[in-house]
Amino acid sequence: MAVAAPVGGARAHEDGAVRATVAPAGAAAGATVEVSVSGCEGTTGSAGAGAFEGDAQLTARDGGKDSLHGKAKIRGGVSGSYDVTVICDGHPHQRAGTVRVVQRNPEPVSPVRAGGGGTAQFTSVASAGADEAGPGTRHAVTGLVLAGVAAVAVAVRSVRRRRSE
Repeated sequence: MAVAAPVGGARAHEDGAVRATVAPAGAAAGATVEVSVSGCEGTTGSAGAGAFEGDAQLTARDGGKDSLHGKAKIRGGVSGSYDVTVICDGHPHQRAGTVRVVQRNPEPVSPVRAGGGGTAQFTSVASAGADEAGPGTRHAVTGLVLAGVAAVAVAVRSVRRRRSE
């Protein structure tokens, strides 16, 4: 009877030693994400998910073996969570991480009703019972009195200035 012992690469796969993280944690369709993978012994690999347009090609930064990095673009029309499969050291590592695709807030396609135009509907309801004839006699008299006071003040100041010279 023969017993097969797992070799180092298979053991890493079974133990879940290969981990993938995707940044940002929640990305919208069309966004580019950074994929970082730890636990691979080589300096290259790839990472794929159902949400990616294509596999992210992973390489080690500065020639180190600590982690692999790559970029991937999120496909349009997808949402939800997707498992990330990493291929490194000649083996696939399924469910090494997840990527979460979120819905992007809709962008306006026409001018936004803001400022006075957006509040006009509220003022029309509030002033439906108000008299819309414009300023009345009381306002006209008040304006004339204030204009007269201003004219007298200017005249008095002009007279004082001439006397002091």
